[in-house]
Amino acid sequence: MATDSWAQAVDEQEAAAESMVNLQLNEKHEENGTNGSSSAPSLSEGDKETKSTDDDEKEDKAAQSLLNKLIRSNLVQNTNQVEVLQKDPNSPLYSVKSFEELRLKPQLLQGVYGMGFNRPSKIQETALPMMLAEPPQNLIAQSQSGTGKTAAFVLAMLSHVDPNNKYPQCLCVSPTYELALQTGKVIEQMGKYYPEVKLVYAIRGNKLPRGIKLQEQIVIGTPGTMLDWCTKLKFIDPKKIKVFVLDEADVMIATQGHQDHSIRIQRMVLSSCQMLLFSATFEESVWNFARRIVPDPNIIKLKREEETLDTIKQYYVLCNSKEEKFQALCNIYGAITIAQAMIFCHTRKTAGWLAGELSKESHQVALLSGEMQVEQRAAVIDRFRDGKEKVLVTTNVCARGIDVEQVSVVINFDLPVDKDGNPDNETYLHRIGRTGRFGKRGLAINMVDSRMSMNILNRIQEHFSKKIEKLDTDDLDEIEKIAG
Repeated sequence: MATDSWAQAVDEQEAAAESMVNLQLNEKHEENGTNGSSSAPSLSEGDKETKSTDDDEKEDKAAQSLLNKLIRSNLVQNTNQVEVLQKDPNSPLYSVKSFEELRLKPQLLQGVYGMGFNRPSKIQETALPMMLAEPPQNLIAQSQSGTGKTAAFVLAMLSHVDPNNKYPQCLCVSPTYELALQTGKVIEQMGKYYPEVKLVYAIRGNKLPRGIKLQEQIVIGTPGTMLDWCTKLKFIDPKKIKVFVLDEADVMIATQGHQDHSIRIQRMVLSSCQMLLFSATFEESVWNFARRIVPDPNIIKLKREEETLDTIKQYYVLCNSKEEKFQALCNIYGAITIAQAMIFCHTRKTAGWLAGELSKESHQVALLSGEMQVEQRAAVIDRFRDGKEKVLVTTNVCARGIDVEQVSVVINFDLPVDKDGNPDNETYLHRIGRTGRFGKRGLAINMVDSRMSMNILNRIQEHFSKKIEKLDTDDLDEIEKIAG
């Protein structure tokens, strides 16, 4: 019996007589909440600016993942090493350098090349032989957006399907409606030349008549709806499922109810069903979830590229208020030429205020925050990347994974802190890592407006063992060279 509190909760819920009623309520919550809209819920006028950053983080994980999919048209060029932990260390480890080596069905190979994949990515080289093996092997894989992992598990599902059997054989669970649609697009693209294999979406709004028997071989959707289709509505026979994919596991466990629903589905499939779980990050909570749901797994980790502060010159500016910080910002802009800048604020309210004030000063400003629809965010980033706006004011939704070559300056209008008010060193690294990229020098300027924020800056400085200098007029010539 699992000792994890959430697994225990599943057991208790299953023992409860009203479990199905709870499930229906959870499903409504899911479809009216996280999955009901492509935007993160906006703060009402009455919400306090000090609202727990935990809530923002939960909604942003899913949104950030979708955003990365929307703004990346190509695979990320990754030179990092793949680390593999096999369930049987004595068995040979296979990897491939071409898709031909996988002996795919011709129509699938045509679909792969049609999507622009010329050769397998780093994670595909090792993961695909495991996923396509006979007998099937379970897999837990860590990989970031842009590494080709969606195409990898989609290829596995399409390969294992028997098109002559007109019933669901593969399930893919995504944490949100929008992410499910994005994965569905990949299935449709890769299966373009394999029309015998059909896809159906178990998502909000797809209401099927009761008693219907699904003839589609692949079902993709959100956990609550998928569970409903397996249990209450009986659209899916879990005993016939060959492949069960859980995508974006780190986002999944950040969403209320999703992990419980996923565990319930996993318990209904046969032990011979292949389990594939993917996650961008693997905190302890994700590992607990992954190991609970995927028995005897092979494990693949794609090491994240280390961000460095070595090419970034860091300064701080002393102020006494938000208004003084804005004036200091204007003074910096008046003294030096800045190609493009990203300015980070702690809250949406501050970001909105700052963007408005900068616009009044005739700056070309774009605003990015969690209350915007993800498609809107992608459009803002594209415009900024194209140079249509020179200043991007944002909250942490833009702190990682977004590369704009022309960004020469990052300004922390507010220093990053966690929910307890301690320095958030990882976010600081991701924020200022938006500059100093592509082998260029970068510039980071931190606004300090209180004894507390000075203390936070000092602790960040100690953590990275990197001196952050006070900005004065003597430094302007040097930073002009970096920023211009």
